[in-house]
Amino acid sequence: MDYSGYPRHDVLCIDMRSFYASVECVKRGLDPQQALLAVVGDPDRPGSIVLAASPRLKKKHGISNVSRFFELPMHDPELVIANAHMGDYVEMSLEITRLMMTLVPKEAIHVYSVDELWVTIDGLRRLYGSPYEIAYMIQNRIRDQFGIECVLGIGDNKFLAKVVMDIHSKKAADGIAECRYEDVERLLWPVPVEKIWGIGSRMMRNLNKMGIMTLGQLAKHPLKHLQKRFGIMGEQLYWHAWGIDLSPVTGNFTKTEQKGFGNGITLLRDYEKEEIYACLLDLCEEACKRARRGGYAGRTIHLSIGYSSEVGGGFSRSTSVDTPTNVTMDMYEVCLTLFHRFYDGRSKIRRASATLTNLEDDVATQLALFDDRGKQDEIGRVMDAIKDKHGATSILRASSYTSGGIAVDRSKKIGGHFA
Repeated sequence: MDYSGYPRHDVLCIDMRSFYASVECVKRGLDPQQALLAVVGDPDRPGSIVLAASPRLKKKHGISNVSRFFELPMHDPELVIANAHMGDYVEMSLEITRLMMTLVPKEAIHVYSVDELWVTIDGLRRLYGSPYEIAYMIQNRIRDQFGIECVLGIGDNKFLAKVVMDIHSKKAADGIAECRYEDVERLLWPVPVEKIWGIGSRMMRNLNKMGIMTLGQLAKHPLKHLQKRFGIMGEQLYWHAWGIDLSPVTGNFTKTEQKGFGNGITLLRDYEKEEIYACLLDLCEEACKRARRGGYAGRTIHLSIGYSSEVGGGFSRSTSVDTPTNVTMDMYEVCLTLFHRFYDGRSKIRRASATLTNLEDDVATQLALFDDRGKQDEIGRVMDAIKDKHGATSILRASSYTSGGIAVDRSKKIGGHFA
């Protein structure tokens, strides 16, 4: 492969090690590398997932981020159980991003998740040295300022920086690894495809059936065959296998086109048919509130229902309305119609989501004679204003306080976990 025509940058991918667990250790004055600490979503539920485990807990007892609360070594006197505090993790993530902004402009920072980000450091060599020296400096600054360890990958583009970080940095003694175009064959081609960022279990199975087990085999596979089998995704896989990624390394990464407004929930227990109505109303209330805030209304309403694990299955259906809406009761009535049409009538329910899509600008709609939509719209906006001023639970519908309501519990959480 002739790489002369492809852009070269200095891109870092930074990953905070055991981020949630490290934050909880720092809060308690513990060493994140030595403590046995597990962050649990809900310690009152034996089946609650372990959101994060400290490095030593992983090594000593084999606990991972997919373990369950009941699997923790409760017999170990050093074990510390920490409730999840999502607000603290988001705030720490923001502080780390602010630290990066003292080194590079905000356009050079792409936050990938609460514990991972890319930073493009083009032009910093004269100030701080080589990319490796800059990575080492950032690693030390994060450790000194926040008490958190991180690993870093260095590459010509975001893909290379991310993959070398995933594959090699986490095993390196200093937590730093570098992969340039010329290093792809040596560092990445021997790696199984399932270890590569962007290749999930389903794609792995498809590739394996084609005799493609490693990234090198993927690179050598004819491009036209990958395009025929996987379309545009096959083309991307091929170029990634050669280390080529043309996605922008600077820009406004937070500005994206809004596709829809929706909310979903995995319920803490199985719901009966009568209980799901209050849940759906709360989901519609939040979706429409966000649409109103963004200045949008939608023509298409989606409803998804998942049955309990004992039964499995469920349904996902949508329908469109003549007039775009962001009125809660409009959306709710459509969701009820879909629910009554497709619900099997007997299964208990464990998951639900309601989404408003096919968006348009929220402009005055034509009101049919005797239609109370104008009053409902006004009610919704007044409720929005009260919530914005006094808090999410300052005014709620009575149904939110029933056994099926979810608004009160969700108001205490960020990303599904307690703030």
